[in-house]
Amino acid sequence: MVALVVVGMALSAWQPHDRTTWFLETVWVFVGLPVIVLTWRRFPMTGLLCCLLAAHALVLAVGGHYTYAEVPAGDWVRDTFGLSRNPYDRLGHLMQGFVPAVLVRELLTRTSPLRGSRWLAPLTVCACLAFSALFELFEWAAAVIGGHSADAFLATQGDVWDTQWDMFCALIGATVSVLLLSRVHDRQLARLGVIGSYTGAVPTAAVRTSTAGTR
Repeated sequence: MVALVVVGMALSAWQPHDRTTWFLETVWVFVGLPVIVLTWRRFPMTGLLCCLLAAHALVLAVGGHYTYAEVPAGDWVRDTFGLSRNPYDRLGHLMQGFVPAVLVRELLTRTSPLRGSRWLAPLTVCACLAFSALFELFEWAAAVIGGHSADAFLATQGDVWDTQWDMFCALIGATVSVLLLSRVHDRQLARLGVIGSYTGAVPTAAVRTSTAGTR
């Protein structure tokens, strides 16, 4: 998957529509991929999370190469279904919630007291929505600094409510991810020895502590 992402990024970097926009859209991959590789021995991730992160990286690579408003596949969808805009930007923001939800869930499960808590799901969604809002502030700063040159990065396509739609898409993506993938994710976390063998199980360490106390 690392090789797939590297090849995808290399193709994306070949004569992009706008070099600055390409960098702003793909910088997350340049930061995230080395961190994952360097910390893998100490913090290996589930296969589900790895696949989702790779897919998200490729979505970012395509959006960075063409800009989100001009991705050819999005133009085809717009023309085929009679939409008013290229929908690839909406896909990007759905992924911005769908994929980070599993990342946040894995981090919270493995590093916080929320393991097995009923608060895990809502706080995961809240964290994804907060990140989406932070990204919109990042886009706003780019627009203020870059002026019209930041239009390709914003990809508003004339929609005055684009910011709100972007955050709403991230919210929907995160919610759907938690609802659909939690059980699968828990099973993979169990294989890593992070949680018990069933969803919501008490951590193995806690079980041992409790048993020792009883004895």
